[in-house]
Amino acid sequence: MIDIADQLKAIQREVHAGTADTVGVLLRRTYDAAAEDVWDAVTDPDRLRRWFLPVSGDLREGGNFQLEGNAGGDILACAPPKLLRVTFGGETSVVELRLIPEGDDRTTVELEHTVPKAMAGGGAGALYVGPGWDGALLGLALFLADEVAEDVDPTAAAASPETQRFNLGSIKLWTAAVEESGTATAEELAAAVEASMAQFAPDVEDQAEDQA
Repeated sequence: MIDIADQLKAIQREVHAGTADTVGVLLRRTYDAAAEDVWDAVTDPDRLRRWFLPVSGDLREGGNFQLEGNAGGDILACAPPKLLRVTFGGETSVVELRLIPEGDDRTTVELEHTVPKAMAGGGAGALYVGPGWDGALLGLALFLADEVAEDVDPTAAAASPETQRFNLGSIKLWTAAVEESGTATAEELAAAVEASMAQFAPDVEDQAEDQA
């Protein structure tokens, strides 16, 4: 059983306008693990499948990847143990993962996902990807803390009632981040929240206890 409130507070969230044509989300979380261990957990296929998804492809800079049942793309930059930049589901959708050592045994992970405004529909698009990335950072935290059993299916875990309650809190926090950024109208935000609820917390009542 995870402490949902603590796990939500462990992640910092920002929505930014990027360039004139792009918008993005930035997530930041610090882990009690060395940068080399975190890097290995996010790039080694045998470890990645345990907390995220199985991955295949030509896994090197200049190569490509495909997540099982999810997005694929090209590997634009790979500089262990500090930087991984990939396209994610399309040439103009870019995810950059930055690892920042905090001493010998702590690492801050920054995850930035940038897309064209035409694709995201403004800052409200954060609601389509932000809660999913929150869930990924949660999965990584549980894995690094050795709290993920060998036989756990990450896809099934992502749909569990507990994870959906986490997602509900995530949606509320991303809604606040979009409002603070001023990158979406009230109508755009309302529509994005409704879509995000249907995707990430379909079985959780909005009147559930506020985990944020």
